[in-house]
Amino acid sequence: MKQTDQNSSHGFSLDIPAQYNFAAEVEKFAQLHPEKLAVVVRKESGEETKLTYQELIQKANKVANAFTVLGITRGDKVLVLVPRGAIAYELYLGLIKLGAVVLPGSEMLRSKDIEYRVNHSGAKAVVGFAGVVSEVEAIRGACPSVQHYVITEGEAEGWLSLEGLTSAADDHFESAPTRSDELAFLSYTSGTTGGPKGVMHVHGWPYAHLAVAATHWLDVREEDMVWATAGPGWAKWIWSPFVSTLGKGATAFVYTGRFSPETYLHLLETYPITVFCATPTEYRLMAKRSDLDRYQITKLRSACSAGEPLNREVIETFRRTFNLTVRDGYGQTENTLLVGTFVGVEPRPGSMGKPSPVVNVAIIDEQGQVLPKGQVGDIAIERNMVALFKGYLNDPERTQRAFRGDWYVTGDQGRMDEDGYIWFEGRADDIIISGGYTIGPFEVEDALVKHPAVAECAVVASPDPERGHIVKAYVILKKGTEASDALVEQLQEHVKRLTAPYKYPRKIEFVDELPKTTSGKIRRVELRMREKTKQYE
Repeated sequence: MKQTDQNSSHGFSLDIPAQYNFAAEVEKFAQLHPEKLAVVVRKESGEETKLTYQELIQKANKVANAFTVLGITRGDKVLVLVPRGAIAYELYLGLIKLGAVVLPGSEMLRSKDIEYRVNHSGAKAVVGFAGVVSEVEAIRGACPSVQHYVITEGEAEGWLSLEGLTSAADDHFESAPTRSDELAFLSYTSGTTGGPKGVMHVHGWPYAHLAVAATHWLDVREEDMVWATAGPGWAKWIWSPFVSTLGKGATAFVYTGRFSPETYLHLLETYPITVFCATPTEYRLMAKRSDLDRYQITKLRSACSAGEPLNREVIETFRRTFNLTVRDGYGQTENTLLVGTFVGVEPRPGSMGKPSPVVNVAIIDEQGQVLPKGQVGDIAIERNMVALFKGYLNDPERTQRAFRGDWYVTGDQGRMDEDGYIWFEGRADDIIISGGYTIGPFEVEDALVKHPAVAECAVVASPDPERGHIVKAYVILKKGTEASDALVEQLQEHVKRLTAPYKYPRKIEFVDELPKTTSGKIRRVELRMREKTKQYE
């Protein structure tokens, strides 16, 4: 039985086959084009690693066989904690082929984050690189569901060596006949309250994503080299570096070094990269280069940005310097690309773009009624959209709250103009998007109040010219504690130790009280407005 998404307003229909396995589809391409480059990895040192499609599939098959020997079977959940590199492609493909459920995890996650994901999901295995071993070891005794810990390189006591497991494994593996509605990915995303939400996506999701985002937004073609800068552990990595690239038979370019505008521009100039997808922060910092016009970026034909709205001046700078239009895109962990400047759509600087061909997007009010053009309301999509998530794992209440009648509510607010372009107005909730990272205030607040000097705190987004927003903490200190610059640094380091480093508050303001409702709830909306006002002072 096929799942069908038919959007009469766009004249677009999409049939998803009843049985689908993305890794099996990549293998079919590899059989036809065994010598085609699949992945090119460039290290900061300049060292390169290259894998053809045949080599990549063989390595993925070895992974599938190795995990099968360990007893990992179809439907079992595996937490993957690896940085950028070829190993991410090998692991994801191998686990999908096996029919296991992949839990993407950032290599920057701390013990508490890892423990939550493992226990919430009931993960049966954890596979990680050497850099996460100490974080995992700190909570290992508190994770009873995990049967195997696998390290991707080197050795660690109590950990199985992936290299040792795969060296003796067969490089052939028959793909699991997974149904399109069977769970494939479980991505965790920050919530405004409580722990992160486990977003459930099925095997049919890549099929829908390829049909729309990869084709009409990124515009990936078989002959392309695609550099999408997202790291494994994020839904965006599954979107672009992984599904959109391998699913189109293109070559994935991976840079494992640290970001710098000069390095990125040099790589775009040096390699035959034709499709580039980066965060607004990366684009902003590149656009600030006074010598931007000295870089000969002539091969690039498709440039996309996602994570938050891109500044008009950045778009104009790239168009003026490279005759290249950076096309904005908007989507979420819970879905796929919903709104964007698609190929052939005239960009309207400042706008998010137009709805995807497969998505019915509307601006609705609190009763779920569609608002007239020009009015601000909640950005929502029809709940039967095929690329929409299947709910939050073990959380029916949160799942229910995400819907309003026939609509899934994104949590963002906007307006639609007379020509169908959507304009972003802001978050409807307290989620912070900073430099492409999605951060829940609760996680940062929870870490801060664990410090002996903190009595109470509230965390909000503060406008920032480079990152879009940064994390700002308003802190009430316990009696007898003096505010100081040294204490600010101490609190920042404290948060970095307890949660992923990218979540730490870059600004801390000590206050005597926090704005609250009559029932005692903190009015973060008031603090956000205070931050917005400050940027114009």
